[in-house]
Amino acid sequence: MGGPKELTMLNHPIPPVYDSESKVLILGSFPSVKSREQQFFYGHKQNRFWRVMAQVLGCAVPEDITQKRAMLLANHIAVWDVIASCEITGSSDASIRNVVPNDLSPILTTAVIRAIYTNGGKAHQLYQKYIFPINGREAQLLPSTSPANAGYSLERLAEAWRVVGEELIKR
Repeated sequence: MGGPKELTMLNHPIPPVYDSESKVLILGSFPSVKSREQQFFYGHKQNRFWRVMAQVLGCAVPEDITQKRAMLLANHIAVWDVIASCEITGSSDASIRNVVPNDLSPILTTAVIRAIYTNGGKAHQLYQKYIFPINGREAQLLPSTSPANAGYSLERLAEAWRVVGEELIKR
């Protein structure tokens, strides 16, 4: 074991997923090390986001980035993160410092976003602090799909996240 890990200033490396048909926006905090390596959201194989969304949407779990992007867009879901840049140690939300928020206006002006959801407490806290004062749009907190949220089983997560599917079928 080495010494304490260093905080590293990082810029968000992944563009948002959305199009003009997107109705729901899901925001995480900042990409994990694995997601940054893969250049796509929720890249850690232990993160349950893709399994939860597949259950909520009633479709197969996507296997690769092309399938993941297609599943989101086919179901009118936009995905991005609250943070544009920050200091972070590894993938630890608790270590996040010196936040610069993402500008959500490209998504919010292109798509007809009816609901915004935050994936976990840190994303919600940062949204409330940095983005809500700018856009005045409420975001609903959903339990984190991160493997760090061990208190939630896959079934319990899927149940909590069903609100996303319910929002998508509203007229």
